[in-house]
Amino acid sequence: MVENRGRYAVITRIGWFAPSNWISWKPTSMAQLAQAENKLLRCVKHVINRRFVILPRTQHRIWTIAVNEDFERADKSQVTPIVLVHGFGGGIGLWSQNLNSLAKNAPVYAFDVLGFGQSARPTFSKNAALAEMQFVESIEEWRKEMKLDSFIMLGHSFGGYLASSFAIRYPESVKHLVLVDPWGFPEQPPVHQRRKLPYWAKLTAALMSPFNPLAAIRVAGPLGKSLVKNFRPDLKLRFSDDDDEDTIFDYIYHCNAQTPSGETAFRNMTKGIGWAKRPMIHRITDIPDYIPITMIYGAKSWMDSNAGNHVKYLRNTSYVDVQVVKGAGHHVYADKPIPFNTLITQICDLVDRGILPLKSNSPKYKQGMTNRTTSESSPDKDLTQPDTVPSSL
Repeated sequence: MVENRGRYAVITRIGWFAPSNWISWKPTSMAQLAQAENKLLRCVKHVINRRFVILPRTQHRIWTIAVNEDFERADKSQVTPIVLVHGFGGGIGLWSQNLNSLAKNAPVYAFDVLGFGQSARPTFSKNAALAEMQFVESIEEWRKEMKLDSFIMLGHSFGGYLASSFAIRYPESVKHLVLVDPWGFPEQPPVHQRRKLPYWAKLTAALMSPFNPLAAIRVAGPLGKSLVKNFRPDLKLRFSDDDDEDTIFDYIYHCNAQTPSGETAFRNMTKGIGWAKRPMIHRITDIPDYIPITMIYGAKSWMDSNAGNHVKYLRNTSYVDVQVVKGAGHHVYADKPIPFNTLITQICDLVDRGILPLKSNSPKYKQGMTNRTTSESSPDKDLTQPDTVPSSL
């Protein structure tokens, strides 16, 4: 009996230190994620309506906030809603620096993309095209449940990729497409044109390739939160909280320490180090010409803003405006919220006034404009006094 107890004790100790048990030890929960989000959104002065939207076809839940949802102008003039689509590994809370400004003159809707944040975390297809459609169809189902006919759609990074795909499939819902440092546009260049990576970067990429991009946060167990804080100390400057300086780190950690879902889909949609298997640059012309596109880049971002100029060239019969915000990195909306919010507010004003900014030298388009009642905007006015367009890092 004593011998059996001894064996049991040894097995118990081994089991406790087994990697599988340590990996599963993550001090996180959806309740903690919700608490961190609430702290980030305390700065929002407008009324926030929070709810889970149930998608009828799949029964998946999409966590949603509506800010100043009942807004209407005194003169009853048109008000176009804004829909915000966050990027990879993010969630609703990252828009905290923008909601006050954007919701002054329009209702603003934001949701945790399927597979991220507090939304449902289903199993996605391993096929890149099918996974992309799962995201897009979830947004369309969400739109119907929210009873939104048309809106200004703003997507950041991976959210910009999904917003573009949505505009291709459901163009009637999008009045103006705003892409903020969008991911997934350029095609992966040939090997001889790629930037040479240091040996350690190549080794890290090789070791991590079989895993999800944010697996390290979960593998780190109770150290995951510190890992986020040490890896991204800059976030503290963007999302300051006088009461709790760690709020943004808590939020990012709890967003990504949950069961991977959208993260896995993203991995299956990429190749190499962060290149899209299905580059959006090949499909951007599938968005109808009548939908204006504004692309906003950070001057210090690692994302290549030349993709925006390429889009402008390809869509030469449509309005495409490329803005580069001075001093901003990849998270333009948080790095420089004042110029960013000003730019978006001006876009909203044009949409509400029915001024569709059409710019083209195409004879075909000029002929088509004879029956239009909207006026043309001034050409390429840079509202943010950008730095020189950066090259890809």
